[in-house]
Amino acid sequence: MSTNGHAVPLPGGTWSLGDLTVTRFGYGVMQLAGPGVMGPPADRDGALAVLRKAVDLGITHIDTSGAYGPRVTNELIREALHPYPESLHIVTKVGARRDEQGGWPTARRPADLRRAVHENLETLGLERLDVVNLRLGDAQGPKPGSLAEAFGTLVELRQQGLIRHLGLSNATTEQVAEAQTIAPIVCVQNMYNLAHRHDDRLVDELAGKGIAYVPFFPLGGFSPLQSSALSAVASRLDTTPMSVALAWLLRRSPNILLIPGTSSVAHLAENVAGAGTRLSGDDLADLDKIATSRNPTG
Repeated sequence: MSTNGHAVPLPGGTWSLGDLTVTRFGYGVMQLAGPGVMGPPADRDGALAVLRKAVDLGITHIDTSGAYGPRVTNELIREALHPYPESLHIVTKVGARRDEQGGWPTARRPADLRRAVHENLETLGLERLDVVNLRLGDAQGPKPGSLAEAFGTLVELRQQGLIRHLGLSNATTEQVAEAQTIAPIVCVQNMYNLAHRHDDRLVDELAGKGIAYVPFFPLGGFSPLQSSALSAVASRLDTTPMSVALAWLLRRSPNILLIPGTSSVAHLAENVAGAGTRLSGDDLADLDKIATSRNPTG
């Protein structure tokens, strides 16, 4: 891993997405778009500075989507970082679009997916996308149903040389299993945090297969996690609940990759430092009580 002059390794070390090595501490760009993930950022220079700082810190995994903005975050990534360092790997998502009301209607027909892949290539300035996740379900979460047609379309695009590796987002365990009967996947990106541990079994199964698990909403997302146990551990360690939540995720399993988002350079540095927080056995025992369920998604 290139640290670009950063003296201290990022917390968590690295993981392999197929033949690509990425830092387990990554960066998700969603918050760089405007309010409601629509339109340009209020501070464009500030957004570019965050992206450049992420690379300066040694982060080699950036998560994006052409639906953010739409296209805004991809354009920012290209402006800030192109030509890209050889060590930097960009992961994107297809399978949803944005409507004029700011909604996220599905876009998983073959023509939709082909268009989305080509738009990602164009806006990012790439000839091949490192990883493309197929977004399933909807804004309320995973939904049952076969992914064969949509995933098969992405497999065809990979065979054409436009995609290097494939993954899934917002998927049920059954969909993860179905995808693996069609083609290899290198990651699954689902909601998962201290209080929402429905994917516990899936995390462990994927770890055994060398497949990354990438949790989004580490503090609950639009409904922030409220936990006296989390607050107590953070207070005891003289740090923030976000730092504890990120550190717990890194400790939870070696295949977990973090993609916390922020639009602030200072907050980015704080997240990196916080993820390195050391948790004792007592801390972990207290945090383990927060979980509301240990059943697999489905």
